[in-house]
Amino acid sequence: MAVDYTVIVVYLAGMLAMGWWGMRRAKSKAEFLVAGRRLGPWMYSGTMAAIVLGGASTIGGVGLGYQYGLSGAWMVFTIGLGLLALSVFFSARIARLKVYTVSEMLDLRYGGRAGVISGVVMWAYTLMLAVTSTIAYATIFDVLFDLNRTVAIIIGGAIVVAYSTLGGMWSITLTDMVQFVVKTIGVLLLLLPIAVVKAGGFGEMKAKLPTEYFDPLGVGGETIFTYVLIYTFGMLIGQDIWQRVFTARSDKVARYGGTVAGTYCLVYAIAGAVIGTAAKAMYPKLPSADAAFATIVKDELPMGVRGLVLAAALAAVMSTSSGALIACATVANNDIWSRLRGAVGKPAGEEHDEVKGNRAFILVMGVAVIVIAIALNDVVEALTVAYNLLVGGLLVPILGGLLWRRGTAPGALAAVVAGGLSVIGLMWWYGILANEPVYYGLLTSLAVYVVVSLATRPTDARVLAAWRERLAGRGAGPGAEQPVAEPAPTPQ
Repeated sequence: MAVDYTVIVVYLAGMLAMGWWGMRRAKSKAEFLVAGRRLGPWMYSGTMAAIVLGGASTIGGVGLGYQYGLSGAWMVFTIGLGLLALSVFFSARIARLKVYTVSEMLDLRYGGRAGVISGVVMWAYTLMLAVTSTIAYATIFDVLFDLNRTVAIIIGGAIVVAYSTLGGMWSITLTDMVQFVVKTIGVLLLLLPIAVVKAGGFGEMKAKLPTEYFDPLGVGGETIFTYVLIYTFGMLIGQDIWQRVFTARSDKVARYGGTVAGTYCLVYAIAGAVIGTAAKAMYPKLPSADAAFATIVKDELPMGVRGLVLAAALAAVMSTSSGALIACATVANNDIWSRLRGAVGKPAGEEHDEVKGNRAFILVMGVAVIVIAIALNDVVEALTVAYNLLVGGLLVPILGGLLWRRGTAPGALAAVVAGGLSVIGLMWWYGILANEPVYYGLLTSLAVYVVVSLATRPTDARVLAAWRERLAGRGAGPGAEQPVAEPAPTPQ
C-alpha cells in the first residue's frame, strides 16, 4: 500500500499548492467568486463536469449499479441531462447577466424583492450539499488509512476549506481540472475495463446475474421520473452550477463547453453502472451496495492503480464539496448578510474588503460544514432535503422569470414560500425519502406563482427593460465588479 499512499499524499499536497497559487490571482471580487469570468472551453468543460460528478455520482453510482444493474445509471444520467438542458437552453442568457448569485438574477427580473428569502432557501440547499459531500470523506479515508469517521471528515474537510479559502474560484477551478483528469483516468480508463475483465466479461456477468440487471428500465419508471424531477431540474437552478456558468468567458463557451460536460456525465453514468454490475457478479453478498466501489478497488486493482482510482474517488468528492462550499459562502455573504447589513445602514465597503469578506465567509461556512458533517449520519436524507427544498421552492420562480413575461415579484415570493413550506410539511407527513413532497410541493409552487402573478400588477416596464438589456449582454461591465443595482420599484 506504500505506493498507493504516496499517490494519495502527492495528490492532496497538490490540491493545497494550487490553493496557494490561486490566492495570488484572486485580487478582486470577480476573480475570487467567478474566476474573473475568463474560462475558456477546455477549463470550463472540465470544471463543470467536476462539480456535478461528486461522491454520490462515483461511489453512489457504482452502488446503484450493484443494486439495480445497468438501470442504476439513471441517477447520474439525469444529472447529465440536466446539465445538457441548462447548457443548450439557458446558459448563454445566464452568462450574459454578469451576476454572482441566483438571487441577484431574481432581483433583476422581478425588481429587487426576492433576494433574501430565495437566498435563505439556496443557502440551505448549498449547505446540505456541502455537508453530504464532506461526509463522503469518511468512506474514502477509511479505505485508505483505516481512520475513524470524525478524523477522516476533519482531514478531508480541512484540505477543501484551505484551498477554497485561499484562492476562491481560481483555486477551485485549478483543482477541479486536476480532479477531472484523475477521475477520467481512474474511473473510465482504468477501473471500468479492469472491472469488466475481472468479472469475466459481459457474457459471464449475464450468466451470473438475473436478467433484470440488464433491463435499462429495471430501476422503475417512478424512480426515473423522480430522478428527472429532482436532479435534472435541480441542475437548472442550483447556485453551485450557476456559479460555474458565471465563470465562462462568453455565452458560446457556456453553451458548448457545458454541452461537452453534460455528454461526459452521460458516459460517466453508464460506466458507474457497469462497474457496479461487475462488482455484483464478483461479490454477490456485500453488506451494502455502497461498499461495492471500495471492495472492487481494494481486492481487484494492482498496487499504484489502486491508489490512482482511490484518488479519483477523492477527487470526485472534493470537487463537489468545494463547489458547494463556495456557493454556500457566496449566498450567505452576498444574498443574506450584505442585504441585512444594508438594511441597517452599514456601508458595503471597498472591493478589497469584499474579497477578504468572501474569504472569511468560506472559512466560517467550511468550519460549520465540518461540524454538521460530524454530527449527521444519514447522507441520503440530507441530500433529499436539500434537493426537495431547491426544486420545490425555487424552480418555478427562476424558470418562470426566464420564460414568462407576466410573472411578478409577489408571485415569485409567494411561490418560494408556498413551495418551500409545502415540501417541508409533506416531508414530515410522508417521510423524507418519499416522492410525494417534491411532486406536490412543485405543483403548489406553480399554482401559487401563476395565480398571484395574474392577480397582481405586471412587473414595471423599466424593470423588464433593464432585464432585457442584461439578457442581451448589455448594462454591466465585463467583470461586473460592482454589485448589481436594484431596479426601480414597481408602482403601487
